[in-house]
Amino acid sequence: MVDQCLVMGILNVTPDSFSDGGRWDDTDAAIRRGIALAAEGADIVDVGGESTRPGAERVSAAEEHGRVIPVVTALAREGVTTSVDTMRASTARAAVEAGAVMVNDVSGGQADPDMAATVADLGVEFIAMHWRGHSREMDAHDHYDNVVTEVREELRAQVDALVAAGVAAERIILDPGLGFAKVHESNWPLLAQLEHLTSLGHRVLLGASRKRFLGAVMDHDAGPESRDHATTAVTALAAVAGAWAVRVHDARAAKDAVAVASAWQHARTSAP
Repeated sequence: MVDQCLVMGILNVTPDSFSDGGRWDDTDAAIRRGIALAAEGADIVDVGGESTRPGAERVSAAEEHGRVIPVVTALAREGVTTSVDTMRASTARAAVEAGAVMVNDVSGGQADPDMAATVADLGVEFIAMHWRGHSREMDAHDHYDNVVTEVREELRAQVDALVAAGVAAERIILDPGLGFAKVHESNWPLLAQLEHLTSLGHRVLLGASRKRFLGAVMDHDAGPESRDHATTAVTALAAVAGAWAVRVHDARAAKDAVAVASAWQHARTSAP
């Protein structure tokens, strides 16, 4: 239901993320930003140390650890509920040991063969995104006969693989991967038919914030930050459609949108 829709605040501790790369790549600035996101309404702060924007190159595990772990440690000490955005099992383990309660893997466990067993051992929530390849190549994989059906079945296969590796089914959260191997038009059917994904029986996270496909339908797109109002519209629609959480840059706007969607839905379901 809408009342359960959570807000996940994005904290990119990177110099090259598509929207806010470089703004929070200093550890102290990142910690302050994480605390601010929580104060603005983020139920979870998602800390990532490796950009997954289209065309991005991977960083070393050591660099990712150095960016992420001090921030997760400090936020956990401040009582901020934290997840780690990583494709590496070693980073996931270190972050959970530092206080993260959730692992958000854009590859759904496919990039690192040790990820599923690591998450199973850690016993934390695991967000498995639909994924067809790394950032440098993902746009080339935007080929679908029916994007909703194919994403649904590929996510189902990912769940089966995770469960076979020991991950508890009830701890798996699905993400359709908006913008990942989906350039423009491939994203909208997934939003419009979200019930086909929630029907798999797992919680669903949506990450539309500031992405290119939003700009493609705007008549005044001036870059990522100009897409915040469009992001907020998607947040409200996603909440009504049954999303478990939305992953956003602007936590306050998302929290307000979820509250409005909740009131709207309540009025619809309680009307005589």
